[in-house]
Amino acid sequence: MAEPVKRPSINPLNALRRPTVAGCLNKVNGWSNWQFTAGSAVLGLALAAGAVLAAGPWDSGQRKAERQWTAARDRTGGAHHEPAAPVPPAPAPSAPAVLAALGTRVDQAAPDAAAAALRTTLDKLLDSSALGTVRTAVVIDTTTGKRLYGKGADTAMTPASTVKIATGVAALSALGPDHRIATTVRASPDLRTLTLVGGGDPTLDKAALGELAAGTVRALRDRGVDSVRLRYDTSWYSGPARHPIGPNENIAPVSALMLDEGRLDRTDSGPAPRSGDPAGDAARTFAGLLNDAGIGTRSAPARGRAAAASRPVATHLSAPLSALVERALTNSDNDIAEALARQTALAAGEPADFDGGRRAVTAQLKKLHLPLAGANFADGSGLNRKDKVTAGLLAGLLARAAEPGRPELRPVLTGLPVAGFTGTLSNRYTSTSRGTGLIRAKTGTLTGVNTLAGTVVDAQGRLLAFAFLASGTTSPSEAQSALDALATSLVVRTR
Repeated sequence: MAEPVKRPSINPLNALRRPTVAGCLNKVNGWSNWQFTAGSAVLGLALAAGAVLAAGPWDSGQRKAERQWTAARDRTGGAHHEPAAPVPPAPAPSAPAVLAALGTRVDQAAPDAAAAALRTTLDKLLDSSALGTVRTAVVIDTTTGKRLYGKGADTAMTPASTVKIATGVAALSALGPDHRIATTVRASPDLRTLTLVGGGDPTLDKAALGELAAGTVRALRDRGVDSVRLRYDTSWYSGPARHPIGPNENIAPVSALMLDEGRLDRTDSGPAPRSGDPAGDAARTFAGLLNDAGIGTRSAPARGRAAAASRPVATHLSAPLSALVERALTNSDNDIAEALARQTALAAGEPADFDGGRRAVTAQLKKLHLPLAGANFADGSGLNRKDKVTAGLLAGLLARAAEPGRPELRPVLTGLPVAGFTGTLSNRYTSTSRGTGLIRAKTGTLTGVNTLAGTVVDAQGRLLAFAFLASGTTSPSEAQSALDALATSLVVRTR
């Protein structure tokens, strides 16, 4: 069984628009704690600035009175002393802090006691029979990088869709968050043959094809051309298009050219009937748009590469890679995840197929000095049971994405579903759940496999990265509830 993403009645990521974390928090409590803290801090700075300005006048960045007093203090030694400078007024007493500094530990309990409490809580929850025959866990303080908890941390497990975290980190590391995937129309020197060249954008839609058609029509009309032959090129990708899972509503054939992820309905997430020929569908749609604009196609589009002497006449760029990673994680989008793995392979000079993606993703994560023992990235989506990762690796990936020096990886965190609000966690936490709005995590579900990996801010104000993996489970709903309880315990354990 693949990730149980429900068909939405309202598309949650239409045109890649997503709820913000602030919006989610406001939905729960009005002003959130961080908004109150930030507002108070800004007010305090404004009052302080007013007091400083009132103490002027200023000269080259220093108050004149302050400079004069300092100069007087420096005039010592020698036989002829000038009159002593007047004693300066005592400095005004500082007011006590209204708010503790950001990041200040609120809970003053001894670290050893807190660690023991964490171990006791997680050990008990991990003992649940709902988590099957094998269960592993890791919790990391992302600020210090310290592992706060580990059980079977180095045991390689089937991760299901949580492997998308690794895929996203590798793609962002290799290409950067601003990278866009191009779909291009190339024309022969006489403009009589057009080739629609797919670059691997799975989110290409009819509106984007319409823009490509409009640009192409302008170029043709300038030369008086009103009839063309149309080809389509999918050669950027190689290897088998079919995922080893076979024809499935959770993924289309992997192609460098596809329309709406090969979906045959109007959804943009979750399971859907899929086309067996997504590239051909995109080419035929493009031909229809050309015909509608008065440019006839002499026959049905044919598969083929653009001639060496051809030149681009129109180009469409996908949303930035950052947005694609976020969408892949929020909706557990298998088509985007497989495209990310192949884009990583292309960046590494590997063939854009399943094996090339495996090698490229592994190489990128190795550069980040992550624990890769036992890891295997058989695909980018997690549908393949041959995928293997450890809880230590998944939590480590999230900790890397939180590092201040790696802002390019931040979409991996911002794309995680918000408990009770977005994506695959929208229905797993109720309005009264203590973890609602506070937990962000990627889910993973295959038959007998349930996983959860994400982040949470604990009662001490620390951002924790966690990974919980279970196999041999017999009830998906009971396993998910047990995983959710583990994540929630990190929020409330010291309150």
